[in-house]
Amino acid sequence: MAQSFDVVVIGAGPAGYIASIRAAQLGLSTACVEKWKTPKGEYALGGTCLNVGCIPSKALLESSENYERVLHRFKAHGISASGVKFDLKTMLERKDRIVGRMTSGIAGLFKKNKVTWLQGHGKLASGGTTWKIEVSDGKKTESVEAKNVIVATGSKARQLPGVPVDNKVICDNEGALAFDSVPERLGVIGAGVIGLELGSVWRRLGSKVKVLEALPAFLGIADESVAQEAWKLFTRDQGLDIELGVSIAEVKLSKKGVSIQYAGADESSKTLEVDRLIVSVGRTPNTEGLGAENVGLKLDAKGFIEVDKNCRASLPRMYAIGDVVRGPMLAHKGEDEGVMVAEIIAGQHGHVNYDAIPWVIYTAPEIAWVGKTEQQLKAEGVAYRAGRFPFAYNGRALGREEPEGFIKILADAASDRILGVHAIGSLASELIAEAVVAMEFGASSEDLARICHAHPSMSEVMREAALAVDRRALNG
Repeated sequence: MAQSFDVVVIGAGPAGYIASIRAAQLGLSTACVEKWKTPKGEYALGGTCLNVGCIPSKALLESSENYERVLHRFKAHGISASGVKFDLKTMLERKDRIVGRMTSGIAGLFKKNKVTWLQGHGKLASGGTTWKIEVSDGKKTESVEAKNVIVATGSKARQLPGVPVDNKVICDNEGALAFDSVPERLGVIGAGVIGLELGSVWRRLGSKVKVLEALPAFLGIADESVAQEAWKLFTRDQGLDIELGVSIAEVKLSKKGVSIQYAGADESSKTLEVDRLIVSVGRTPNTEGLGAENVGLKLDAKGFIEVDKNCRASLPRMYAIGDVVRGPMLAHKGEDEGVMVAEIIAGQHGHVNYDAIPWVIYTAPEIAWVGKTEQQLKAEGVAYRAGRFPFAYNGRALGREEPEGFIKILADAASDRILGVHAIGSLASELIAEAVVAMEFGASSEDLARICHAHPSMSEVMREAALAVDRRALNG
């Protein structure tokens, strides 16, 4: 007789494993299906994010930033070093240790919360009063039953037609985290979050990096003033060569590496020769092989599962969360959806505020924002006031030798309610949390301006930006 559960979650990335743990905490018998295997062939939890995404990339970013600090930043502190070198093998081993620690930690949490881990590929088989899910490990297939199903199968790197990714010479995010040597010449197709982060890692370690971006504007998703500042810092100060408005014609492997034929923004024909190429042109939902057609689960034209505001799919007692549904492909967005859905299944009132989800790009300096951009407010005809304050006037930032960037707060012109906060600077990923809390509680810029911030701290820039909305910044 097949095992039966209150909830079966398909996928154990951040959305899926959090949904599983929360469902189990609420007293629901819960199983989570996951097929991910390490290069050693061992099953692992955590999905793309923990294994070949967020966690390993941040580990390498930190290593490369430390190397660059020793080479360039420490001199201002009166610290000099000679014969500085790095060992790439050690960097990669450190990254892998962190990944292993995190993924084994999830396995421990599953055990603690009595979540059953079903190892293998999960596929929807049939529906009715209960859902049937087939779990196959390649050797045997077993069926389990569930009153409720949560699909959290995540996303995969989008491929460019005619560009053969082998994750050795032409790589997506997975291969780009495991180069066995630093390429002398590195090409990156796509100047989005992943392209900028990974391009930055290898530039710091010695690669000459050229980034090709199809869109005519740089970081169009971010606030325009932040994008302009980032462009200046990345291209002028850090030496990233970024070309916008390009059209890729052909990518060919050669004995020397990779040859990219493309048209520039002026439609002139160009050739880029590199040793290795990273392709980072977005991600697509993992719905192939899910068995959606077996049960009549609705997918849109791009393969996303159609859901309502509470992540309910088109079928009863079927939910979908994370990268496989609409909205930003962010791990923390998926986690919040996982908690919401588990609580709804348990009869509670789960909720996600999609207007207060932070975005972060872990470059150096970091970029982070929450809420509306200035260009969005202008397009919507919303009257607003803006306050902006630079890190260059902040004592802690100067002490850290990290004066680049600023924080900008946008507030409703009539009510003063905060509509958006945008930061580019050191620790922006941490500082944005204050803005998220403020927006979640409907705070005004005056509220932030009246809160006492520790001195000296980077967070004082948030307060000064709030004061600047009313044109009364105190330290600049």
